[in-house]
Amino acid sequence: MIYHKPEILQKANTWLTDTFDQETQQIIKENIAYNPEELADSFYKNLEFGTGGMRGIMGPGTNRINKYTLGKNTQGLSNYLKKSFPEMPLRVAIAYDCRHNSKELAQVVANVFSANDIEVFLFSDLRPTPELSFAVKHLNCQCGIVLTASHNPPEYNGYKVYWIDGGQLVPPQDKEIIAEIESLDFKDILFSENKKRITLIDKEVDTAFVDASIKNVVSDLSTKDKEALSIVFTSLHGTSITLIPDTLKKAGFNNVHIVEEQAVPDGSFPTVTSPNPEEPAALKMALELGEVKDSDIVIGTDPDCDRLGIAVRGDDGKLAILNGNQTMILMTDYLLEQFSNSSKSEYNKPFIGSTIVSTPMMDVLAQSYNIECKTGLTGFKWIAKMINDHPDQHFIGGGEESFGYMVGDFVRDKDAVTATLLACTIAAHVKKQGQTLHEKLKALYVKHGFYKEVLISLVKKGQAGAKEIQQMLIELRENPPKEINGSPVIKVEDYQLSQETNFVTGITKKIEIPASNVLIYYTEDGSKIAARPSGTEPKIKFYISVNEPLDHLDNYETISSKLDLRISGIKKTLGV
Repeated sequence: MIYHKPEILQKANTWLTDTFDQETQQIIKENIAYNPEELADSFYKNLEFGTGGMRGIMGPGTNRINKYTLGKNTQGLSNYLKKSFPEMPLRVAIAYDCRHNSKELAQVVANVFSANDIEVFLFSDLRPTPELSFAVKHLNCQCGIVLTASHNPPEYNGYKVYWIDGGQLVPPQDKEIIAEIESLDFKDILFSENKKRITLIDKEVDTAFVDASIKNVVSDLSTKDKEALSIVFTSLHGTSITLIPDTLKKAGFNNVHIVEEQAVPDGSFPTVTSPNPEEPAALKMALELGEVKDSDIVIGTDPDCDRLGIAVRGDDGKLAILNGNQTMILMTDYLLEQFSNSSKSEYNKPFIGSTIVSTPMMDVLAQSYNIECKTGLTGFKWIAKMINDHPDQHFIGGGEESFGYMVGDFVRDKDAVTATLLACTIAAHVKKQGQTLHEKLKALYVKHGFYKEVLISLVKKGQAGAKEIQQMLIELRENPPKEINGSPVIKVEDYQLSQETNFVTGITKKIEIPASNVLIYYTEDGSKIAARPSGTEPKIKFYISVNEPLDHLDNYETISSKLDLRISGIKKTLGV
């Protein structure tokens, strides 16, 4: 006999009514009869907005991505828009990526908005996520939706919400919208399409977005300089193939070699285990082509084209992948140098943006240019909020360790289209000067200190995994380490309690950014260790940062080995 928790069975039975289609009902009936684990995971909670919106496995249930959960979200969002902009004609933009069912789910979302008498601008085919952020402002919309699950496995999809400024939702709006959604019943969803309220959009937005990307990447490179740079690019079966080749070509970079086997959009991602450019295996085919073509730089983007992985020539002449912190340091230094050499009279109080788990070298870099570095929680919605909250200040650029970067404020999310153009521009600049990007990075370490970071992700799937992650953080709070790798802990930042405790001074003070379930430990030897559950994936992440002065390039390998040993000691102390 199969046992079901009463609350799970009760929720599942509500989906066996005429409100839901026959196919949905049949799957649920089969799960009730034969698959209690799947039934429990499908109904034990409702999907919620995290750092990257709502993301989950596709299928029937309240904890799944399907036409009903997305329809209910869209109905609640429609009601919220009407309350938020009572005197305005409402307009929304909708985009989608290469994932299974993305196009169909985007149409469902468009239908619900149109049924609520809201004007919809729906992309005619798949597009990069950053273009949706751009389109919201470009088309004077109050809201935007993109159907994507970034680099998650093929069974996932997702629903990201953007607001009138082009940035993702932030508190308290996310909670207010969730409350609006939770007040509804599934039978309240208006699914009937109003074709007169849906307009397909295409090249006109593409052209405006590409032009804006090129405008925001300043350079004095000649055509010859650009032609001299050999580039390998892969879209990893994702949406970037629709824009990045054209953007590079229009900007003058014509020496581009595309990994053709990965150029066709495909939500199954057949040539990779994971389409995540943070993972070296995802760029294997691109690296192989890079060696064949003797390329200077290799770039791969994730399926929705907001993250990018970069490989450059190392000391041994072979291509090696930079991590997200290294990439954002190179990009930020270039933007700050360009800014410092420009006429700054028109810009008021310039700043860059970073996150609490990214490299502390961003602060050091900003100080060297006498520029403010604002730091927020993980996720580009917080960098977008910095821009929105400080309209009197000029945003130069910003990034986070997880391979995302944003150039200027014309897009209010991480943007691999513009970041790819920026990376190629920097690579061409340093090549003109007889350097590689790796050599440029080492020169920055000599100037500012050698910072090295690693990320450890522990995957804990399902309901049991979520409880295990929660327990790990409880243990870290209730039994915090007094020393890590033999170095005393001198400061702890608990973002859930919004409290910073300095053990040297004995002073405790309030952290003035929104609460989040993150713990960060600082040790006497300058190490920084952060623990954070992912907002969109079943993971707990540990971010380790160590640093040492690097007085001369001749000492690079010695200091690098010293930092590796320190990282190994920290991992051993934490048991990860």
